[in-house]
Amino acid sequence: MNIVFHFDGSAALRAHVASMGVELCPESDEAAFARLLPEVEVLWHVLKPVTAEVIARAPKLRLVHKIGSGVNTIDVAACRARGIEVCNLPGTNSRAVAEMALLLMLACLRRIRELDTAVRKPGGWFEAWNLQDSFGELGGRTVGLVGFGAVPKLLKPILEAMGCRVFYWSRSASSANLETVLSQSDIVSLHLPLTPETTGMMDPRRMKRGAILVNTARGGLVNEAGLLEALGSGHLRAAGLDVFGEEPVRPDHPLLALPNVVASPHLAWLTPETIERSLCAALENARRLERGEALENRVA
Repeated sequence: MNIVFHFDGSAALRAHVASMGVELCPESDEAAFARLLPEVEVLWHVLKPVTAEVIARAPKLRLVHKIGSGVNTIDVAACRARGIEVCNLPGTNSRAVAEMALLLMLACLRRIRELDTAVRKPGGWFEAWNLQDSFGELGGRTVGLVGFGAVPKLLKPILEAMGCRVFYWSRSASSANLETVLSQSDIVSLHLPLTPETTGMMDPRRMKRGAILVNTARGGLVNEAGLLEALGSGHLRAAGLDVFGEEPVRPDHPLLALPNVVASPHLAWLTPETIERSLCAALENARRLERGEALENRVA
């Protein structure tokens, strides 16, 4: 079975998937991807959109497998029209994302970006001490989790063990309504899928003054103009962002110019442990497809 893993992986990962009979094709190499599409039967997809046009160029395609959970970058309707299966991997990256969300909370509270920059320049050691009045501890604060899937369910007991009060809200389960979560939380962490209903739903200006926003879910959940205004005016204390509305984010994006933004390039999910769990599960689904068996985690 012809399997292509569409991802900018390392040389070690390329060798590892090759041992599984899988070809690694970097997302950045469009020419190589174009060459592979006519023969691909199973596409392991990460972030670069699988559009109707991509699907049309892959006549043998039988399965698009998301290496992750969110399928907003796959044209599911176009797959369905062709009889192409779509699967995802809920839960395989949950621990990695939960740990990154926690890391971003702490980095914002302790102003890690500015401390790291200061200590690397002459005179910066003592200059950094001037930030001391704006440091904060996580313990004793209220954290609001917007969404309550696998990631926030891991985060909740960790936060509580660190002395936090935790609110959570989702359409299926909640400890408080959304307005309460936003207005009373010192930190709001986003954990929702990106859908037409959730796009732009998060306006940071609705949050408590002095709060922190953490987003390891999807950039499109957030009204970025509102976020920029809230951070620039001091309404928000800081933001920890692993995702942006347009990716890759431009280096001159105004959010990146703000000292109270800690950013990473949509890698919250990416650890060797996550990759290994994901590849094993995706390979099992490819084998199931070949044997004509029911697939795991089919997207309805």
